[in-house]
Amino acid sequence: MEPDPTVTDPQLYKILFENDRVRVLRYTDKPGDRTKPHAHPDSVLITLSKFQRRLTVGDRTVDVEKSPHEVIWNAAQTHVGENTGTTDTDVIFVELK
Repeated sequence: MEPDPTVTDPQLYKILFENDRVRVLRYTDKPGDRTKPHAHPDSVLITLSKFQRRLTVGDRTVDVEKSPHEVIWNAAQTHVGENTGTTDTDVIFVELK
């Protein structure tokens, strides 16, 4: 999948682990930060902090609020994310290959 978030937003996404089956990313941002368009394969998201975000997927925009320690399935998608809250975002992505 393209574009890779570690390339489009290297200041926000860090690779923690990668092998031929999974890639584990840590994503952190501050209120007001916005990503460039990027793609994720099917993945599991693990929230480490409380946060509010606006996700734009194609022509659809969704506002989400998450609590710490949620585990969420995400189907493959290309999107833009924006921290619309007052707290930093801190999450782990486990991307399936």
